[in-house]
Amino acid sequence: MRKLSVALGERSYPILIGRGLIAQGHLVADVVKTPRVAIVTNDVVAPLYLDAFVQSLEAAGLYCATVVLPDGEAHKNWETLNAIYDGLLAAHCDRSVTLIALGGGVIGDMTGFAAATYQRGVDFIQVPTTLLSQVDSSVGGKTAVNHPRGKNMIGAFHQPRLVIADTDTLSTLPDRELKAGVAEVIKYGLIRDPEFFDWLEANIEAVLRRDPDVLAETIERSCANKARIVAEDETERGVRALLNLGHTFGHAIEAGMGYGVWLHGEAVAAGMAMAATLSMRLGWMPEDQCRRGIALIARAGLPVCGPALGASRYLALMAHDKKVEAGRLRLVLLRAIGDAEIFSDVPVDDIAAAIDACCPA
Repeated sequence: MRKLSVALGERSYPILIGRGLIAQGHLVADVVKTPRVAIVTNDVVAPLYLDAFVQSLEAAGLYCATVVLPDGEAHKNWETLNAIYDGLLAAHCDRSVTLIALGGGVIGDMTGFAAATYQRGVDFIQVPTTLLSQVDSSVGGKTAVNHPRGKNMIGAFHQPRLVIADTDTLSTLPDRELKAGVAEVIKYGLIRDPEFFDWLEANIEAVLRRDPDVLAETIERSCANKARIVAEDETERGVRALLNLGHTFGHAIEAGMGYGVWLHGEAVAAGMAMAATLSMRLGWMPEDQCRRGIALIARAGLPVCGPALGASRYLALMAHDKKVEAGRLRLVLLRAIGDAEIFSDVPVDDIAAAIDACCPA
């Protein structure tokens, strides 16, 4: 088992990475303050892992309530969030309960937000079961639900007590979902870790083959990057915003196409290609490095072209992004592989040109 830590003083917490961790209920029991937990999962993950997880937790002396939600980004909304509250109240969960998110990024985000708000805040634990959630969304305390006008517009920062990344859960992950997670992995190499980017160029096929050792290394190096950034800037006032490379474009794709049509990682992949293209067009990123970045995205089986919504539609959707500040669109762009910066003064015509270049009709 590999272990990392997110250093946040008294609120620091470990990230555990390894095989068969769901079967080790003592990992959770050692962290929770009281024996009452409530597992939130979805109707895809539940048949695969819920019973075994409950058994391991009960064997460790914990009492488990469960809430099973419908699967998918389309259900990341107030109605589904309220179903979590309904389940907690029906099970007579009080302020001593610890919520456990068993699933991908949608489950993690919604469970975290429920934990931040249920009876004014309770503890929660992340047990991510997708590559995307293991390398990104389970770490850092961002929680949210979507609004029809924008992704993750309603949420809170609420750090988990523990993150358990059981790599065995990736064996049942559909190929499309695995590739979507690779988009967030590539992001770390592009924004701050050129050595990791080089390593990914040499190992991307092994990642896609789900080589256990390569996957564990991928998750550990990704989480190490994320943990360092979160420790430096927990609430995204500075360097943490670099983690949004490609996300402003990607969120526009998700909203414009309808949540769930494009997976989050797919939209981010196309968004990173747009960001790299824009960086090159502005004369900031050398052309050969731009092409290397886009080539790795393509080798991962991810889209490098967005849907043809039209530049004006993209810009309208991007204007609703939560990263807009004082009416100015903030974009993460690249000086080079491993060197990202935040800009809020990029000419709209250049943004539109990059969108048109990457989203052919």
